[in-house]
Amino acid sequence: MLLFLFFIAVSSVANAQRKITKKVEKYDRKGKASFYHDRFEGQLTASGEIFHQNKLTAASNTLPLGSYVKVTNLKNKKTVVVRINDRMSKHNNRLIDLSKKAAKKLDFIDSGLIRVRVEYISDEQP
Repeated sequence: MLLFLFFIAVSSVANAQRKITKKVEKYDRKGKASFYHDRFEGQLTASGEIFHQNKLTAASNTLPLGSYVKVTNLKNKKTVVVRINDRMSKHNNRLIDLSKKAAKKLDFIDSGLIRVRVEYISDEQP
């Protein structure tokens, strides 16, 4: 009986994971982006790793932790690939929050907030 319950639990998780993967493969959205304030340097992220401004990482409330996305600055068409390693406040109306290194690559350090396109790439480093 215990083995049967274990099998049901594993099957349910596998099915849920497949649904998430199908949904994520089509992720392509436009919205607002900002970058982390320096005060978050060295703090723990939702993925359990330490946040560093000099890495190409980001926070999202909809994309799976560990996934890679391409972010395009819609004003100047510059792009960067980042790994999702954190979550944002539930009250945040932005699509994504980027590390300072990613913001520099997109050339929006001075403006602080931009419109971007976020496209899912993969769950593994491209």
